[in-house]
Amino acid sequence: MIWLILGLALWMGAHFFKRFAPNMRAGMGDKGKLLVTVLSLAGIVLMVVGYRAAEWVSVYTPLPGMGHANNSLMLVSLYLFGVGGTKGVLYPKIRHPMLWGVVIWAGAHLLVNGDQASLVLFGGMALWALAEMVLINRAEAWVAPTNGRGIKGDAMNLVGTVLLLGVIALIHAWLGHPVFMGTYS
Repeated sequence: MIWLILGLALWMGAHFFKRFAPNMRAGMGDKGKLLVTVLSLAGIVLMVVGYRAAEWVSVYTPLPGMGHANNSLMLVSLYLFGVGGTKGVLYPKIRHPMLWGVVIWAGAHLLVNGDQASLVLFGGMALWALAEMVLINRAEAWVAPTNGRGIKGDAMNLVGTVLLLGVIALIHAWLGHPVFMGTYS
């Protein structure tokens, strides 16, 4: 579990760096971006290794059939991740679409995973995303973008979302966790 917690700490520290020390981060220029990238990637690796190595400690039993809810929420989550890149109809209407995607991703996974490591990983990531939104909102006023692509962006995002969900489902199946079985135990 220590690797999982260390990975979360690296991820959060790298991302909070800009919020807690904006002048220091800005003064680093591209080196600061590289540092955040390296720490974030190291954090992801440690989270994956730590999660997979964590001892199974049951905290709660997910309700039957929650796999369907998870899969539906994952479509929403992945779609939100693409909002900023494809600039569809939601682009000028929702602030922090990627962070909201993380919150939904985490919540979806907590519906189907009731173990301690899942609570640490998914709960930790949800709390980080919510805290990040609060910090960003306090630091700067939001000016809604006006350069969206409209329905074309939404169509591109939907296609990308479905393809990405398929890839993620294949990876989960390869790891022994088929996502389209309807429920998880």
